[in-house]
Amino acid sequence: MKLSPEKELNFENTEIAFKSKSNAELNAVYLLFKIISSNFLTRVGPPITNFFLNIGLPIKGVIKATIFKQFCGGETISECEHTIEQLDLVKVGTILDYSVEGEEEEGVFDFTCEEIIRTINRGAGDKRIPITVFKVTGIGRFGLLEKLDAEKPLSTTEQQEFDRVKSRCEKICSSAFDNQVPVMIDAEETWIQDTIDHLAFEMMRLFNRDGIIVYNTYQMYRHDKLADLKADHEMARKEGFILGVKMVRGAYMEKERNRAEEMGYTSPIQPTKQATDDDYDESLRYSVNHINDIAFVCGTHNEHSSRLLTQLLNKQNIDHNHPHVYFAQLLGMSDNLSFNLSDSGYNVAKYVPYGPIKAVMPYLFRRAQENTSIAGQTSRELGLIIKEKKRRKS
Repeated sequence: MKLSPEKELNFENTEIAFKSKSNAELNAVYLLFKIISSNFLTRVGPPITNFFLNIGLPIKGVIKATIFKQFCGGETISECEHTIEQLDLVKVGTILDYSVEGEEEEGVFDFTCEEIIRTINRGAGDKRIPITVFKVTGIGRFGLLEKLDAEKPLSTTEQQEFDRVKSRCEKICSSAFDNQVPVMIDAEETWIQDTIDHLAFEMMRLFNRDGIIVYNTYQMYRHDKLADLKADHEMARKEGFILGVKMVRGAYMEKERNRAEEMGYTSPIQPTKQATDDDYDESLRYSVNHINDIAFVCGTHNEHSSRLLTQLLNKQNIDHNHPHVYFAQLLGMSDNLSFNLSDSGYNVAKYVPYGPIKAVMPYLFRRAQENTSIAGQTSRELGLIIKEKKRRKS
């Protein structure tokens, strides 16, 4: 396969970034990000919204037409079809992400397992859905994983419970293998992550012998994760399977630091943002240098890291659409990265969360808070929207 035509990537190209949006849709997104930019509303919105939902006020329609529409594909897989089609128009894939969380019951874990398999079945034979994803806490109890990480002995009942978690995990990954639809296992809090890592590695041993099926996630805001990636690669190379890597910066920084301080242990988080950025970029260099036996997803909204990866691929004369390399961003965010990368021939996919509105609200609140907490994220989104509005008027 030939390289895609060389072209200078321009993440400021708003015509490409917003070409799928009508003027009315662009104006709606502008208003939404203006609201999100208010720290006050982002703080008070979650408790007020939860209160209204709990007492049965009819606000679901408002939520679905605004923040839910921006960051989610729908309440069901079938409701995501429009988003799948719209993303495909700009050559971006869909990562169906069943985003119900915080459950504790075995029946819910069984249902979630089957729902994740339904996302895999939906992706079978459809290049528009190149990857799927799940969280281990979606199929198993947090407290059980925490006890395992702490290396405390399990009761007979708890061991049986964990056997069911492993069975669900293997059932999902086996379905991914049978359908040839890769699946990513998301990272979570450090005090349950070792157990998740062991599960993910076991699944890679089983299913990554002949191609990439299972990815584990490495949070580079942890000071130990670059070393873990290299050690895992060496182990995978010796055992003869492909290491699947999704590298992200991380999602639980404040929680991690607070817990470390409260419990009196050294924080697992990098001392500075620069240290996180350095490790993230080094993980890209390392993975590109071992592209034959590492398949990786560059999950980032960071322009520098995105551009760096394109430069690394070009420098080594690696196809833009090499099957071992994907860029990924969240639906509703950083379209200037996603759509300009896809326009230049790179493999790009968007996380498309879905689920019942009330159950997905924790995810939506995190997205709103993320946009206000990441330095310049909201102003960046607003600035690009304003630029495109002006371009269309000219």
